[in-house]
Amino acid sequence: MSVWTHGHPPFAVWGPGAEVLRLSVGDAIVGMSRSGGDWWVPDGDVPDPTEGPLDYGYLIDDSDVPRPDPRSRRQPAGVHQRSQTYDPSAFTWTDVAWTGRQLPGSVVYELHLGTFTPEGTLDSAIERLDHLRSIGVDLVELMPVNAFNGSHNWGYDGVDWFAVSESYGGPPAYQRFVDACHAAGLGVVQDVVYNHLGPSGNYLPLFGPYLKSGRNTWGGLVNLDDEGSAEVRRFVLDNVRMWFADYHVDALRLDAVHALSDSSPVHILEEMAIETAALSAHLGRPLTLIAESDLNDPKLVTPREGGGYGLDAQWSDDFHHALHVALTGETTGYYADFAPLSALAKVCEKGFFHDGTWSSFRGRDHGVPVDTAHMPTWRLVVCSQNHDQIGNRARGDRLTEHLDDDQLACAALLTLCGPFTPMLFMGEEWAASTPFQFFTSHPEPDLGRATAEGRIEEFARMGWDPSVVPDPQDPATFERSKLDWTELAAGRHALLLDVHRRLAALRRRLPELTDPAFSSLSATADQGSHVFTLRRRELLIAVNFGASPVTLPVSGELVFTTPTEASVGAGGLTLPAHAGALLRL
Repeated sequence: MSVWTHGHPPFAVWGPGAEVLRLSVGDAIVGMSRSGGDWWVPDGDVPDPTEGPLDYGYLIDDSDVPRPDPRSRRQPAGVHQRSQTYDPSAFTWTDVAWTGRQLPGSVVYELHLGTFTPEGTLDSAIERLDHLRSIGVDLVELMPVNAFNGSHNWGYDGVDWFAVSESYGGPPAYQRFVDACHAAGLGVVQDVVYNHLGPSGNYLPLFGPYLKSGRNTWGGLVNLDDEGSAEVRRFVLDNVRMWFADYHVDALRLDAVHALSDSSPVHILEEMAIETAALSAHLGRPLTLIAESDLNDPKLVTPREGGGYGLDAQWSDDFHHALHVALTGETTGYYADFAPLSALAKVCEKGFFHDGTWSSFRGRDHGVPVDTAHMPTWRLVVCSQNHDQIGNRARGDRLTEHLDDDQLACAALLTLCGPFTPMLFMGEEWAASTPFQFFTSHPEPDLGRATAEGRIEEFARMGWDPSVVPDPQDPATFERSKLDWTELAAGRHALLLDVHRRLAALRRRLPELTDPAFSSLSATADQGSHVFTLRRRELLIAVNFGASPVTLPVSGELVFTTPTEASVGAGGLTLPAHAGALLRL
């Protein structure tokens, strides 16, 4: 069924924008009357939505075309057709003993369902959970799954926030997936998008002021602070609650929160934190909110009693940028400021590189310093690759294509053994050879053409060759992006998979690697020798980003080394070119 709240009866809908509303349910047309707060309720009897799936929609004013429920739980025929009732309480959960997964100390694994397996479904993803456990994953993060127009999409073009896409198996498959993850000891993070709606199938403005004037990078602004915003905010907050309560997810990744336009006395993010904390107390398990933010502002993750919004964590692109430049030497576009190796050292010690410093890419000062004396390191989620940093390259090329085995192992070493919450992107653990490209399947030719042209314009600033940008609408772009699971058993793929499994075992065994205190670490960067070191209590991570061997005047027990092995002798620690090591001093 739909998410009916505040005591409203089945099939009630908020519709201040309508003069007349009728309910199309099954083969019947039922009149509706305006109730309190601009909610409309059916006149007379309607079928019981708990007795089986019912197709339904709303006829707005003089239109004879039924529109989907804004809170639709299911869109079996696509985003332009009628909704279908779905009762999430009918699912038989087996996770009654599940106590959750906290973010501190965890490893996150980001995946796109459509390309994670050949079948591209939630049920087929269940078959790969043992693999994720073998590399030390604690939390599985799904890119957006809400309903979108077309057969495949990254997910950020969703328009029905309460409906799980049928291409992945719909809501029952989603519940099976979460239940299976919990049985395997894995938590689930769901990526959700509240800053815009997709370009096709968004009928919310027909019902009421879900949007306000103005636009962000991706579309019209969600109305969080204008007339009618109280119900729109409730719409968002009820969606947050749905994932936690009805689908048992453990965390939400909030897409691009810097694009949320909200001048309310209490920001929508803080309100999310308030309600999530209350729900966590009620359910008796940790519930986590992770923000993707371009602001470099620790206010997002500062507890509310300290004057912040009270979210649990945020992505830190600065770590990715500094590591990417150190590994590849690429300094175009937003990578330019991260050219000195000292950028990586600053990120590790201070949390952000841009913490009030000049950003040449933005043309202004950017960021706010982290209070390292009080904020734990795990509040920053970092990676060496993710869907954006691969898929938003011209060709969707992975680091695999550009780095040798030692360099890829160094990326894993610094990500998994560094001070922050590490996140892997699907296939990274075995140096997958497949790209992850930007793909769409917009049925509207004009929209598909505009998307392709927009990609080319977007890449101009990065200095990438527009002629190599794949057509997002070409089905081959989607097919190329599917992981090849036959790769794991041989060659460099098996080698890198073993590296990740060994590092996962070290994270479990060595408490220094999950120490959350900035005060317990220090970093150095030698621009001349291209050597970087990170001290974590009695452990030393040393990486030679240079092309020549180096010897460091340190001694101790060698705990881990990349494929071209480092050695400890009378002269100290010898690192081959591009190699790294973990040493107990």
